[in-house]
Amino acid sequence: MDRTLTVLHVNLYHPTLGPAAFTSVPQQLQHDTSPLLVGRGHGAHLQLQLPQLSRCHLSLEPYLEKGNTVMAFCLKVLSRKSCVWVNGLPLRYLEQVPLGASNKISFSNIQMVVRIEGGTSLEAFTCLFHLSPSPLIYRPRAEETDEWESIFQEEPPVALGESIPGLLGFSHGPSQTCTAVSCQALEEEQK
Repeated sequence: MDRTLTVLHVNLYHPTLGPAAFTSVPQQLQHDTSPLLVGRGHGAHLQLQLPQLSRCHLSLEPYLEKGNTVMAFCLKVLSRKSCVWVNGLPLRYLEQVPLGASNKISFSNIQMVVRIEGGTSLEAFTCLFHLSPSPLIYRPRAEETDEWESIFQEEPPVALGESIPGLLGFSHGPSQTCTAVSCQALEEEQK
């Protein structure tokens, strides 16, 4: 009985170097069920020779969900010096997230789209790599609006002596999520 392998279709893009950033990437890679390491080190299964990458930057880790016969994957961040964004979610060192059928991943100026095509074999999976000459992930710029000004115009007038709740600001501190600015600062600090 022929058991089909799970296939990961991995599209790669780099904004400044283009396909030249991925000269050492094979077209196809068959891998067992151990984590697939991505980085610039010799131990990485997918070696990308970019100086801003860690030797082991991230891993794609196969697993089997209870009651399922199709291999699933999660992405785990192995770099201490930068964030990895998965479907808009920022991840830091040793954080991981399960991957869906199609995933947008960005790290160290690399854009990667991973699409999972399920198979029945649980002993191995195949990665097919495609190099893209154009961006894979688009982030529209925020538009400036007069929304803040219109909020105050719509509020009912306040009688003399009444206080306006919440006028003095937020009741909590800044968010602790990883933003692009804080990730860059973290990367600079750890260099």
